[in-house]
Amino acid sequence: MIQEKSFEQRKIGVVVPVGALRGEKSLGVGEFPDLAEFAKLAAAMGIGLIQILPVNDTGYESSPYSALSAFALHPLYLRIADLPEAAEFASEIDALTEQFDKNERFSHYGILKAKLELLREIYAAHEKDIVRRTSLLKWIEENTWVISYAVFRRLKEANQERSWKEWSDHRNITKEQIEALWNDPALKKEHLFWVWLQEALDNQFGKAAAAVAKEGILLEGDLPILINDDSCDVWAYPEFFRLDLSAGAPPDMYSPNGQNWGFPVYNWNALAKDAYTWWKRRLAVAEKYYKAYRIDHVLGFFRIWAASKQDLASSSLLGRFIPCVPITVKNLEEAGFDKGRIRWSSYPHIPTHEVWDSLSGIQDADGNQDYAAIQREAEKVFMQALERINNEELWLFRDTVKGEKDIEALDLHPFAKEFLICAWRNRTFLEYEKGKFAPVWFYKKTRAYMNFSHEEKEKIDALIEARKLESEKKWEAHGKKLLTMLIESSSMLPCAEDLGDIPDCVPRTLAKLKILGLRVVRWARKWDRDGAPYIPLEDYPELSVCTLGVHDSSTVREWWEKEAEQAVFAGFIGEPSLASVYNPGVAKKILQKTASAASRFRVFQIQDLLHLSLKYYADDPSSERINVPGSVTGFNWTYRIPVPIAELEKDEALIHAVKELSMIKPAVKPAKKKGASKK
Repeated sequence: MIQEKSFEQRKIGVVVPVGALRGEKSLGVGEFPDLAEFAKLAAAMGIGLIQILPVNDTGYESSPYSALSAFALHPLYLRIADLPEAAEFASEIDALTEQFDKNERFSHYGILKAKLELLREIYAAHEKDIVRRTSLLKWIEENTWVISYAVFRRLKEANQERSWKEWSDHRNITKEQIEALWNDPALKKEHLFWVWLQEALDNQFGKAAAAVAKEGILLEGDLPILINDDSCDVWAYPEFFRLDLSAGAPPDMYSPNGQNWGFPVYNWNALAKDAYTWWKRRLAVAEKYYKAYRIDHVLGFFRIWAASKQDLASSSLLGRFIPCVPITVKNLEEAGFDKGRIRWSSYPHIPTHEVWDSLSGIQDADGNQDYAAIQREAEKVFMQALERINNEELWLFRDTVKGEKDIEALDLHPFAKEFLICAWRNRTFLEYEKGKFAPVWFYKKTRAYMNFSHEEKEKIDALIEARKLESEKKWEAHGKKLLTMLIESSSMLPCAEDLGDIPDCVPRTLAKLKILGLRVVRWARKWDRDGAPYIPLEDYPELSVCTLGVHDSSTVREWWEKEAEQAVFAGFIGEPSLASVYNPGVAKKILQKTASAASRFRVFQIQDLLHLSLKYYADDPSSERINVPGSVTGFNWTYRIPVPIAELEKDEALIHAVKELSMIKPAVKPAKKKGASKK
């Protein structure tokens, strides 16, 4: 159980990716030892908490939320110069530093590739001594997860970094087969290379974490709830995952088709039978370094939106919440729906004329409607994708079509594919298991629902609402059980990322378990009221972390200049005359007001703190972002602070400006006037 008294103290915190740090010896990217150097600066600034992004091995994937392992650390953050075996490789290390350190943002792929190549040279030069080291053998005994990781990494490299699902062999593997590969003398050299790296990373990160603690600062890690489909854990422990499902989020105003993240969903029943050993091990490894941890997407412990792996990566419209209380055939029959009506509402029915209409835009070379091409394409649609219902002008999908990916793979015109994918989604209920149904997200806009009578619609609505209420009770019990397991398995302070469309049971459970929630000032508004007023900072719960932005959002500077309703926000913080162009004066007012929030921790992105000095402003504020959601580019996740830590240590004005934030007292709720209603 948590017993750290410092957990209960109000603190100012900073969020900084490890890779963003520019330390004294950084090789073009922040490395674990840089945390110790940064902690000294943070202590001078009065900062009491340093929050970092996930640091697990993601291979050549730059997103820290797409891990190859829930346990292994990323070789990108290893300081090669600090390895005892690297003494005679100083010139090679200097050459790489010269090559990469001048870049404004770091090259994830380039630096990782160069580091691994040099590390292999160093390993080859000292292999005989490394593999015989008793300390290495002892480290393996204490970190048995590294066995499957080393075997996985060797196989992945042998398969040109392809997903394990594309390997020619060892795709489906048993624990005994992993052990056999590990014990194969011919493979020992390769396996121990990856072990050697992990031992060194553990040593460097452990020392850095101890240095942060020595400064009286809490180091907070980030534990993503989900694991990459292409990971050692899913490969070695498939029984703990639902490989037929893909986690994501339901449709909203920003993603009308929902979000499909591509990560498998947990098989919580299997994990429970194993006493959640995998999760407990994960927490134990994290606890070696962290005093606190961020539970990414905490809502996923209550319920998670999941779609079939057969759906396109761009869609999760045909998803459902897991767990949920299903609507059964019996429920529908009791509501007056016979088998025909159940089939009508759960299987897409396509009128003939809609197929022809969808193809009417096909044109010839002169831009005229191409009737012959339309005829040919329609025949292909009926032949490849659909089958007729008796002699009616109505069609169902063929049994060979199991999902959107099957439609996308057909040899059809893009117009036809787009129409068929929309038609596939047009059903009131999703039959996700035999006789078990869940309503689709936009069920009221589906063909079947709109053709129901008024009485039938009322029955459907009542049935769906009843199951929703039952499901919410299940979500609360599920979330409480899992979060209690996390709390009882670790002494770290849990901080939850509880953003999005959150059911009432989530904040209620977090409060009961004393887990800190998250309040993002720009989004903490009363959205159901006219004008969506901001929630007063004094109304934030003490059991919360308050912040102005997150790694997926713009910086405060970019938000202020491009996104904010400036007059509304300026009035909210009591500074109606704030300048429209962001500057250190504006930054100071906004950050100081945020620092007065009633939340226990008030945490700022490193970029937002640096904006207290004009020296550190980039020409383009968008260049200071960490990540732009929905995009996959070399820009994302490669942010670096603009100057070395050593230079920041000399900036007394900046240090003083940040330190002032830690001295601000919490905002106090205005006292109620005498005679005011208690309601």
